[in-house]
Amino acid sequence: MKPLETIEVLQTTFFSQRMPAPIRLRELIRTIRTARTQAEEREMIQKECAAIRSSFREEDNTYRCRNVAKLLYMHMLGYPAHFGQLECLKLIASQKFTDKRIGYLGAMLLLDERQDVHLLMTNCIKNDLNHSTQYVQGLALCTLGCMGSSEMCRDLAGEVEKLLKTSNSYLRKKAALCAVHVIRKVPELMEMFLPATKNLLNEKNHGVLHTSVVLLTEMCERSPDMLAHFRKLVPQLVRILKNLIMSGYSPEHDVSGISDPFLQVRILRLLRILGRNDDDSSEAMNDILAQVATNTETSKNVGNAILYETVLTIMDIKSESGLRVLAINILGRFLLNNDKNIRYVALTSLLKTVQTDHNAVQRHRSTIVDCLKDLDVSIKRRAMELSFALVNGNNVRGMMKELLYFLDSCEPEFKADCASGIFLAAEKYAPSKRWHIDTIMRVLTTAGSYVRDDAVPNLIQLITNSVEMHAYTVQRLYKAILGDYSQQPLVQVASWCIGEYGDLLVSGQCEEEEPIQVTEDEVLDILESILISNMSASVTRGYALTAIMKLSTRFTCTVNRIKKVVSIYGSSIDVELQQRAVEYNALFKKYDHMRPALLERMPVMEKVTTNGPAEIVQTNGETETSVLETKPPPSGLQPANQANDLLDLLGESDITPVIPTAPTIKPASAGGELLDLLGDLNLTGSPVSAPAPQIAQPPFLLDGLTSQPLFNDIAAGIPSITAYNKNGLKIDFTFERSNTNPSVTVITIQASNSTELDMTDFVFQAAVPKTFQLQLLSPSSSVIPAFNSGTITQVIKVLNPQKSCTWSLVLKASMPRSPFGFAGKEHWYRKLDGKEEENGLSPGQFVAAVMGTVYVVPLVMLVFCPLEQLGFVVCLW
Repeated sequence: MKPLETIEVLQTTFFSQRMPAPIRLRELIRTIRTARTQAEEREMIQKECAAIRSSFREEDNTYRCRNVAKLLYMHMLGYPAHFGQLECLKLIASQKFTDKRIGYLGAMLLLDERQDVHLLMTNCIKNDLNHSTQYVQGLALCTLGCMGSSEMCRDLAGEVEKLLKTSNSYLRKKAALCAVHVIRKVPELMEMFLPATKNLLNEKNHGVLHTSVVLLTEMCERSPDMLAHFRKLVPQLVRILKNLIMSGYSPEHDVSGISDPFLQVRILRLLRILGRNDDDSSEAMNDILAQVATNTETSKNVGNAILYETVLTIMDIKSESGLRVLAINILGRFLLNNDKNIRYVALTSLLKTVQTDHNAVQRHRSTIVDCLKDLDVSIKRRAMELSFALVNGNNVRGMMKELLYFLDSCEPEFKADCASGIFLAAEKYAPSKRWHIDTIMRVLTTAGSYVRDDAVPNLIQLITNSVEMHAYTVQRLYKAILGDYSQQPLVQVASWCIGEYGDLLVSGQCEEEEPIQVTEDEVLDILESILISNMSASVTRGYALTAIMKLSTRFTCTVNRIKKVVSIYGSSIDVELQQRAVEYNALFKKYDHMRPALLERMPVMEKVTTNGPAEIVQTNGETETSVLETKPPPSGLQPANQANDLLDLLGESDITPVIPTAPTIKPASAGGELLDLLGDLNLTGSPVSAPAPQIAQPPFLLDGLTSQPLFNDIAAGIPSITAYNKNGLKIDFTFERSNTNPSVTVITIQASNSTELDMTDFVFQAAVPKTFQLQLLSPSSSVIPAFNSGTITQVIKVLNPQKSCTWSLVLKASMPRSPFGFAGKEHWYRKLDGKEEENGLSPGQFVAAVMGTVYVVPLVMLVFCPLEQLGFVVCLW
């Protein structure tokens, strides 16, 4: 035989032989389940996928349906099956129902609107929606309602609307669900389905009723107009729900003895939407809700689901008070259920309603507290949140006792939230200051490492304001930290209190409980132990070192020991600790005469409320109006106010207005020189008369601006001055007052340069005490031209609400040290009442202390320029 003839015979034999039939889906599932390892299963899947690909390439129509079915099973197992997408489209175009069923199922699983391939189905779906067989129409409706894109929905909405009007209940229920998907994708098509919804609720078929309620719910949620339109259907919905409750046993719809609970739940949700913020609709459904709440069996989970939806509906509409109490009692019964899911749902619902029905929820307080002992962490967290919401002034002692017990035994992830909640509740409802302090200390002792960062300063403020409790508090804190430094926030508060009130601790002046006998050395031993403890954080060591420094003015026999401790930490590797020690050493050596004034006891700290003369306080659902009384400023001697001014001067430029305080009488203390420097320049030491208390809060700096001229000419009695005129730099101040607000002073600064070189990077900064408001406008330039060829102008607006009060203003100007030769020429310059003084200052250190904290500020030039009631300080770095 010739070679050519042989090739033709072989080709004929090959094409005449059919490929072996692929295995069935059932056999594939059985084979895959026999795999012992993941690798063996993967090998089987890859082998079968290769066979399916070969069959697809051969255009085998006989077994395409079987191959796609196996591919869908592999897709369900998590293996890639995207290469079968086009085969699904081929099956959809087939005339066989079995092929269409697998094709549509594959399309719903393998395709979505993000892939352009799905658009090829549009024409097939449209043809099938008009098919003569209802089951083919049902397949098309299911596919469109599952993965139809907005383009497909626009093209096929008309066919869906036609099927929604058909008399076939099988198609109507599927068309209603498909319409829901169309509305979600294209909301503007909502009105197209409005005529078809008129007769949907008249259907006897429960499937059609169920899907119709879903469609109405979707339309009401998306359109206020539809919501108003469908409110007239409330009586019809109430009648359907009543028939479901009162109807007898129906095997077709009965679930655990309840007639069609799924339809009941859907109707209750729709009633909740229709009755929200509508009195008439709410009134129409009150009776049926009461019937559902009282007649539904609670022994099965089906009844609990209906009751839960009923409770949500009652709480969301404008229902009667008795009905709301009934709903909360249902939730209370849920708390006694053995099912953890039901208890969790009840706690969550009660947490949402506690603010509106506080008294009704309070009746179940004991049951809620018992839930704190539940083993389920989700239930425990919800019970904790609800317990805090139930705390008020009447039950604060009992609830705090339970919550503190919970704090002792709860898991670490609960301690932070529980501690924060106890802090807030104790601050809001504390019956006494001693109880408040004891509660906070108990929390710090139990879960100190988990409290928020602001717990320490808040407790310090509470202790400072409780003057009569200082001895009791410092004694309790001293006992709490004996031998245990693990709770760092507790150690920090204890260190601060020992530093402030160590003299009360040593003296044993405690009337609240039996005093303890403590010596000065024992107190210092505790603080030194904190300093060297491995458990102490850097912040805690800073508290301890500052406390030791404060005790140098409160103890008499251990000052030398304190000096040694402070000097040791001057070489600490902790930069913060080293800086504190160096500053305290400088205070001992160079400014020892100022030490008693700088380290004296902290004054009472008051919280300032800026919400106006009255605010509404929401207290667990009970609205109360609390009038914020503006107290007149204290007239007692407060030497720390002078140091407070220094803190304002040396701090940041963020100026926040506070309630004005009256000027204090200058004390005759060892720190008088510092107070003279930063005070009201009344060097005679005679008392300064305090102005009348000002009740109204100061107006904002720019309030009252109108179209009239804002400022007068240079105000009489405030002449222009030359604040600084050295090294070629001249700074002049001129003053104006506002027409609209006489308390506003406008200071215009003009800086000129007479040297041969330009001054660059000129920055002028200002700071005022917190009783003033300051507005610093931008300068005209940052470069001062040489040879007086130009000036820099900058405007400062200052509001002084205390017109008769003497105050100080700090102005900072920065400029390059070259060519002025400022480097190495560090001194201070003071101009007072026309007299000039100039002294050297050792290496540029200006020491100031505020509230027991020492600040060392390097200065090149310090200039004082008093002007009537305005005292200016110009600092040139």
